[in-house]
Amino acid sequence: MGGKNTGVVLTPEQKAHNRKRLMTEIWKHRMLYLFMVPCVVWLLIFCYAPMTGIVLAFKNYRFDLGIFGSEWAGLKHFRNFMTSPEFWTTTKNTLIISLLKIAICFPAPIILALLLNEVRAKKFKSLVQTMSYLPNFVSWAVVVTLLTAIFSPYGGLYNDIRKSMGLEAIFVMGERSAFYPLVIFSDMWKNVGWSSIVFLSAITGVDQGLYEAATIDGANRWQCTWHVTLPGIAATIGIMFIMRMGGILSADMDQLLLLQQPANLPISQVLDTYVLQTGIKYGKFEYATAIGLVKSVISLAMVTLTNFLTQKYAEVGLW
Repeated sequence: MGGKNTGVVLTPEQKAHNRKRLMTEIWKHRMLYLFMVPCVVWLLIFCYAPMTGIVLAFKNYRFDLGIFGSEWAGLKHFRNFMTSPEFWTTTKNTLIISLLKIAICFPAPIILALLLNEVRAKKFKSLVQTMSYLPNFVSWAVVVTLLTAIFSPYGGLYNDIRKSMGLEAIFVMGERSAFYPLVIFSDMWKNVGWSSIVFLSAITGVDQGLYEAATIDGANRWQCTWHVTLPGIAATIGIMFIMRMGGILSADMDQLLLLQQPANLPISQVLDTYVLQTGIKYGKFEYATAIGLVKSVISLAMVTLTNFLTQKYAEVGLW
C-alpha cells in the first residue's frame, strides 16, 4: 500500500499540450520576462558564480597554483577555527549585538508604523515619514563621522555640554561602555524609518470593516490597534522576523568596522570583521572562506528553525 504510486500519469498528448500552453503563456507575457532578464543575469553573475569559490575553504591555497590547482586540505581550516579562541569571542560578540538589535531595533519600525497609522493630519504624517526615511540614504561612513564630531573631546557638542557643567571631556567613541549604546542608537536612527515602510504597507491592507465592527462594539483606538491592526499584520511581522533571524550572524559589518576602536575591540570584533581582517590583512583566504561558510551554514539553520517554530506556533512561514 505504501509503495503504490497514486500520482496522475499524463499521456504524451497531454504533456505536449501542457508544453504548448506554457510556451503560449510565456510568449503572451514576453515583455515581462524581458524585464526579468537583467535581474536574472545579475543574480547569476554576482550571487551564483562566486559560489564556486567555496571550494577554497577546503584547500591549502597557493597563488601560483590557483584555487582549483591547490592541494586539498579537507576540514583543516574548519577545525582550526572551531578550536581557536577567536571562534568563541567573535561568535559571542556577534550574537550579543544581533540579539540586542532584534530585541530593541526590530520592534521600533513596527511601533513607528502603528503610531503613524494613528496620525490624522496628512501633512504632518508625510513630514514625519520623510524625515524618518532620509537617514537610510546616509552611508555608515557619514553616520560615524557625525557621531565622532558630536562626541569629540575637542569641540564636540556632547563634551561642550559636559564642560559647561564643570565636568571634564571624555572620548566617548573610545569608551568600551559606550559601544553598545552607540551601535543600537545609530542603527535605529538610520533604519527605523525605512523599515517601517513594510509594516505601513501591511497596515493599509487590513480590512477597514474590522475597525468599524470593533468601534461599534465599543473599542477605543488603543484596543483597535491591539486587537485589529496587530493581528492583521502578524504575518508580515513573522516573515520579517524569520528573515532577521537569518542574518543573526551578520551584525552589519560596515557599522561595526567604523565604530571599532582599540579600547572596544574585545567586544566589537564580530565574525564579519574577523573574516575581513583574516582574509585581507593577513592573506589567509582559505581560512576566511571557511569562517564565512560556517557563518552561512549556521544562518541557514537559524532560518529553517525559526521558520519551523513560527509555522508551528504562529502559522506563519516562508515555505
